[in-house]
Amino acid sequence: MARPETTVGQVLLARVEAQAAVLAALDDAVRADEPDAVHRMRVACRRLRSALRTFRRLFTPGATEQLVAELRWLAAALGGARDLEVMVERLAAQARELPAECGPERVAEALERWGGTEYRRIRPEVVAALDSPRRRALGDALAALLADPPLRRRAARPALPELSRVAAREQRRTADRVRTALAAAPEDRDHALHDARKAAKRARYAGETAAPAAGPRAERYTRRMKAVQEVLGEHQDAVVAAANLAARPVAAAEPFGYGVLYGHQLAAEAAARERLPGVWKRAGKPKLARFG
Repeated sequence: MARPETTVGQVLLARVEAQAAVLAALDDAVRADEPDAVHRMRVACRRLRSALRTFRRLFTPGATEQLVAELRWLAAALGGARDLEVMVERLAAQARELPAECGPERVAEALERWGGTEYRRIRPEVVAALDSPRRRALGDALAALLADPPLRRRAARPALPELSRVAAREQRRTADRVRTALAAAPEDRDHALHDARKAAKRARYAGETAAPAAGPRAERYTRRMKAVQEVLGEHQDAVVAAANLAARPVAAAEPFGYGVLYGHQLAAEAAARERLPGVWKRAGKPKLARFG
C-alpha cells in the first residue's frame, strides 16, 4: 500500500511539538543560569510564535492568538538579560582590541563590571517569570494545542505546495522590508532595517519548518534568509551598542577609549548596510522558494 502523502498540518505540528519540548526542557537550565540557556529558551519562544503566526491560516480563527501573545510575553521577559549579555560581550571583546593609548583593559573591565551589575538587577525578573502561574499556563496551552490541534481542513493539503507558497510569501514580505529600509531617510533607517531583520528571521523560521519535508531546497532557502538576518543583526547590535555607549558612560575616566569604541559601532552599521544589497540578491531569487 502506498504511504499517504505528508500534509502541511503534520509538518507544522511536528515543528510546534519539537520547539515546545525544547522550551519545557530549558526551565531548570535558565533557573540555574547555565551558559546560553536564556538564549535557547528565547529562540524556542520565537520559533513557536513564528510558526503559529506564519501558518495561522491552518488553524481555526482565533485559536492561537492568546498563545502567540503569551509566547511574546515570555520572550520579552527573557530579552533584557539576553540583550545585555550580547551587548556586553560584544563591547568588551572590541574594547580589548583597542590601541594601548585607549586603555583597552580598563575599558573592557569597566564594561564587564557594569554588565554584571545590570545582569544581577535583571536576573530576578527572569526567574520570577519562570515561576509565575502565567508560565505554567503557557506550557499547559501548548500541551492542549498538541493534544487536540484546532486545524482547519486546509491543513490536510499536501505539504510541499503549501510550504512553497508560505516561503514565497515570507520572501516577498522580506523583500518589501529590505527595499523600504534601503530607501529610508537616515532618521528612519535604523527602525526600517530592524523591521527587515524581523521579516528575514520569520522567513528563515518558515524554511526551518519546511526542511524536514522539503529537504535541501528548504535548507538552502533557510541559509540564505539566515545570512540576511545576520547582516541585519550585526547592524542592530551596533545600533544598540552605540546608543548604550552614548547614554551610559560607565567609565568616564576613559572618554577617549569610549569614543573610539563608539566609532567602531558606527563603522559596523555602515559596513552592514553596504553588505545588505549583495546578501539580499542571493536570498531574493523567486526560485529559491520553490520546494516542490
